Amino acid sequence: RVAIARALVTEPRLLFADEPPGNLDSRTGQTVLDLLQTLNVEQALTIVLVTHSTFAATYGQRTIEMQDGTIKRDVSAPRESNAQIVPLGG
Repeated sequence: RVAIARALVTEPRLLFADEPPGNLDSRTGQTVLDLLQTLNVEQALTIVLVTHSTFAATYGQRTIEMQDGTIKRDVSAPRESNAQIVPLGG
């Protein structure tokens, strides 16, 4: 949580989150994911979340699954907010 607060101090438009619920108990991990989702919706903060967790991936509006450095699957969920999704690499 401190790392998230530190990252948000400069009010970025883009936040990279590498395994944010990693090494946390399930309740605290879900709280962190809820916080990131709230920031995405209310602050229009674009978040690139890297995870191995299928549960954490459900929080995304777009899921890009990679295998051996290649995009295996790219799925967009229906959007319910005004937050922008910036496609990677294009």
